[in-house]
Amino acid sequence: MPQAPFHQPDSGGNSAASVTGLVHSVESCGTVDGPGIRFVLFLSGCSLRCRYCHNPDASYVRRGQTRSAADILEELARYRDFLQAAGGGLTLSGGDPLFQPAFAKAVLKGGKAMGLHTCLDTSGHLGANADGELLEHTDLVLLDIKAWNPERYRNLTGGELRPTLEFAERLAALRKPVWLRYVLVPGLTDDMEDMAQLARCARRLGNVERVDILPFHQMGRFKWDELDLDYTLRNVREPSAELTEQARSIFRREGNSRYEVH
Repeated sequence: MPQAPFHQPDSGGNSAASVTGLVHSVESCGTVDGPGIRFVLFLSGCSLRCRYCHNPDASYVRRGQTRSAADILEELARYRDFLQAAGGGLTLSGGDPLFQPAFAKAVLKGGKAMGLHTCLDTSGHLGANADGELLEHTDLVLLDIKAWNPERYRNLTGGELRPTLEFAERLAALRKPVWLRYVLVPGLTDDMEDMAQLARCARRLGNVERVDILPFHQMGRFKWDELDLDYTLRNVREPSAELTEQARSIFRREGNSRYEVH
């Protein structure tokens, strides 16, 4: 049976064709940005300057192609049946999608109109940009909490932790499902007590379904060099398997089976 044509939804009074954004790249078969196989849209722009960022070309330098939400949704529609069959959907990542909230909302709304599962990958630092309508069309939030200690957070990202925690509380009040992401960087985010406090916070929130401990890697280093940016973690090694499992054990213990840990 031929696939029914997709009609663009109206986004807050504006057609999807009139809402444009700066797109860094598209991954049509992503497997690490939410459940199942995902259509991952990477948007340009970010409010943080994370020292371990593996997409500095999307965050530090707002490069990308200007595209309309309608154009993106037409591309997404070609994968709709496959994504649904694969238990996946649409994920907005970056950069940080909340750097372009109107565009993000239009695409999420269109994805939901197709019957797709929608996911927002964000640091939460710009959580105030996510209005009720945007979150209404978001099924899952991948929340990247970079560090628990405010001073360490500032040293690592150049920003403040408070907005992210406020966004986390807001998501909890809405009972919006969250997968918490934590990048484990030796010497920067491997403090055991900090991780224990974050794990207890995730348990208290009640809407965190899963915690992913993501070992730091050097795979994005070449992008910093190409952009002639000062990469301060050049000599930092990837965490050992033992340290990574120790971090996961802390979250398992403090989470008390309230969420999965990977």
